Amino acid sequence: MTTTVETAPAATAARLHDPAVRGFASDNYSGVHPEVLAALAAANEGHQVSYGEDDYTARLQVLMEEHFGAGIECFPVFNGTGANVLSLQSLLPRWGAVICASTAHINMDENGAPERIGGTKLLQVPTTDGKLTPELIDREAWGWGDEHRAQPLAVSITQTTELGTCYTPEEVRAIADHVHAKGMKLHMDGARLANAAAHLDVPLRTFTRDAGVDILSFGGTKNGLLFGEVVVALNPGAAQGLVYLRKMNMQLASKMRFMSAQFIALLEGDLWLRSARHANAMAARLRAAVDGIDGVEPTQKTESNGVFAILPAGVADRLRESFRFYDWNEAAREVRWMCSFDTSEEDVDSFVAAIKRELAAG
Repeated sequence: MTTTVETAPAATAARLHDPAVRGFASDNYSGVHPEVLAALAAANEGHQVSYGEDDYTARLQVLMEEHFGAGIECFPVFNGTGANVLSLQSLLPRWGAVICASTAHINMDENGAPERIGGTKLLQVPTTDGKLTPELIDREAWGWGDEHRAQPLAVSITQTTELGTCYTPEEVRAIADHVHAKGMKLHMDGARLANAAAHLDVPLRTFTRDAGVDILSFGGTKNGLLFGEVVVALNPGAAQGLVYLRKMNMQLASKMRFMSAQFIALLEGDLWLRSARHANAMAARLRAAVDGIDGVEPTQKTESNGVFAILPAGVADRLRESFRFYDWNEAAREVRWMCSFDTSEEDVDSFVAAIKRELAAG
């Protein structure tokens, strides 16, 4: 017996926002890349086994191996915080601690999730550009065997960093060799990993698996996906219990095919790289323009899709009446401007013109 499900004609959804409004606050503000939306629609027909036993998640594993090499393990999750917490939990015993930059997302922007949910002590190291070095790591890499101190057993670095700077493959390798020699493991928060590859112009594995990274949080949301990240165990022997921890951390999707289908769209061709290169190029265009403006003081190298700068008092608030963006260090009047896969040259040029107007008015 065949059952036919009748559906009513689709209603046209009401748009609740003005699509002409643009901003530079976050690469999370952008919509979903049309190729990703098409992939979601294509994955939506019929039934597939739930909880990751679907054809799309199997295909994603193959694609990830093409990018990172055979023998890795992939675990799609809902978001970046979940990916980071899950990754760090898998590397450490209950008494373990993680060394990270003081500006790291796991320290500043995850509401204590690694410590409260993951049970992992974070040992913070101040940096000027968001990047750790072996020497900076050694400020907290001590105290093994001391029962009064959380044991530093892992290091977490971000690629690209929260300040828009990028580790070279050689810098990642130096860190990996240093921490491995101390019996520690290396996690990479790759929320903007594609932007790093676009800047470095090298394959993804060159500055991850080949450079000694043990586990990776592979970002998708900031590069045109609707939702989702992937925990990639580059060295599965270093990570324990990921299949159980993902469920415990409420990061196991029942309809995982829709998470995996997005990453297939991203990775099967060059969409991941095209989108990242475009976002980086728009940030480079913005940086080149503001470099010539009196009153704008860039504070970091522009090596990805973000520009950091100090503005005169009052200018940022007036600019935000037309273009949304965030303060990075309010006390120093430092702001952050982010570009996305859909940022246009016209968006950048209009923003630069607005900066010039507000500086002149001030």
